[in-house]
Amino acid sequence: MAEPVRMCVGCRTHVPKKELIRIVRTPAGEVVADAKGKLPGRGAYICRKAECLMKAQKSRALERMLAVPISPETYASLAEAVGRADG
Repeated sequence: MAEPVRMCVGCRTHVPKKELIRIVRTPAGEVVADAKGKLPGRGAYICRKAECLMKAQKSRALERMLAVPISPETYASLAEAVGRADG
């Protein structure tokens, strides 16, 4: 059986799902990093690289994918999650 593949919203490359971080807009409307990939809500995937998150922020790709405005504070917490996953 083939491994699931998803596209990073930052660099737009197709990567195996387990190598990406899922970003979720929860039913309550908050945007969080989903480490286990099981949270309910609308999701988007991003590489485990700070550059990809910066590209997604600059192009507003995450905001479009999740259909919600994302605050600078939320981007900062997402950057922490990406930093933890990268190292």
